[in-house]
Amino acid sequence: MAIKKVRVEEAVGMVLGHDITKIVPGEYKGPAFKKGHIIRDEDIPHLKNIGKEHIYLIELTAGQVHENEAVTRIARAVAGPGITLAEPSEGKVNLKAAADGLLKVDRELVTAINGVEHAVLSTLQGNLPVKAGALLASVKVVPLVVEMATVEAVEKLAVSKSVISVMPMRNLKVAAVITGNEVFHGRIEDRFGPVFAAKAAQYGATLIGTTFRPDDPELIKEAILAYKDQGADVIVASGGMSVDPDDVTPDAIRATGAEVVSYGSPVLPGAMFMLAYLGDVAVMGMPACGMYSKTTAFDMILPRVLAGERLRKGDIAALGYGGLCLSCPQCTYPHCHFGKA
Repeated sequence: MAIKKVRVEEAVGMVLGHDITKIVPGEYKGPAFKKGHIIRDEDIPHLKNIGKEHIYLIELTAGQVHENEAVTRIARAVAGPGITLAEPSEGKVNLKAAADGLLKVDRELVTAINGVEHAVLSTLQGNLPVKAGALLASVKVVPLVVEMATVEAVEKLAVSKSVISVMPMRNLKVAAVITGNEVFHGRIEDRFGPVFAAKAAQYGATLIGTTFRPDDPELIKEAILAYKDQGADVIVASGGMSVDPDDVTPDAIRATGAEVVSYGSPVLPGAMFMLAYLGDVAVMGMPACGMYSKTTAFDMILPRVLAGERLRKGDIAALGYGGLCLSCPQCTYPHCHFGKA
């Protein structure tokens, strides 16, 4: 690479070979002049005001790539389904969500890509519900010019599978079986029902019904199986999830013939959460924390189920890293550490 240094007063009519950034502390950071801009007389005072006495004209040699081409190619390589790319700006390309969904990030590939000399890939954590247009990742290279081998090394790493993608939430049918003698007989008011309705609406699912049953494993089992026959994709049974002898919901879930993935999760709140599968139907046992905690293990698992994942024991075990909720006075989930692996 050859770089020609030219005083700004002598650069009128020349083409800028890179973005020039303007920073106003607390107000603005962005490009003052973009690559390809033709320097004009009226640009001279502005360039001097941001501390530029010279501009640099870049001449590439064989096997080299300008940063804008490099970051564009790398961004295309790492972007999977559900991702849109912004135009290069200030030497980087932003990756955004094309639609609402569940963000998936291959952590090992991100680490491998950042091990390539001069390549930079910065992402959010995976398994995060995101909205259309949300910023998910940025790609950058360190110098203005990199070797073609840098770009090709990243492309080779990313060829086998998506590094970053957004899985759409499916409009699945969700049903709730609310257990407990105290609720069934009207001694206390149900607080689970509104929670389930809000969660289903939040993630784009449809709540097809809510059924109340006493602490009778046979009646709870029958309610679960009835919802399966009605076409429910996800069935949530609330309450009765502790180890007390009269908490029979786990027994009822097992009695349906469902394959239990895990009874218990390394998430607080939500340690007594249960996940099982009755064929393709996900059956979840929701402990009492779901009534009074805004965010629990349920919020970490339900979006993944709605996005089409079939979770296994190892997926549940992995939730322990980042699985401790601090019960902040003002909950900001998912914009906090909770549920981030």
